[in-house]
Amino acid sequence: MRKEFKLETPREGFLAITDQINAFIATSGVKEGIVVVHSPHTTAGITVNENSDPAVKSDLLMAMQSIFSDDPRFQHLEGNSAAHLKCSMVGSNTTLIIKEGRLDLGIWQDVYFCEFDGKRNRRFICKIIAG
Repeated sequence: MRKEFKLETPREGFLAITDQINAFIATSGVKEGIVVVHSPHTTAGITVNENSDPAVKSDLLMAMQSIFSDDPRFQHLEGNSAAHLKCSMVGSNTTLIIKEGRLDLGIWQDVYFCEFDGKRNRRFICKIIAG
């Protein structure tokens, strides 16, 4: 079972998408299996991280900005090489376990869509594999 989701993103940031994924799992009827969450963009990724302290998200962005800052030596014509590098570091997908009809996440975890080159209309795709 596959579903595509649409998002409007800020210029840069982490958007929690856990509730949308869990709702999709619930409608699928799958109780045990995996779900692949994929971003089909080269400047936006998917990650799992802490959901309790909002400073974690800002710390992640700050660290990525210091590691992958704009550099006049970049040759990419669009001028968003740093966003491509951040996406490559985070990755464009993740595979998660479904247990008892929900994501099997830790108490402090959420799934995040990571925007590195917004403000944009984006999408992410979920594919559930029962098992």
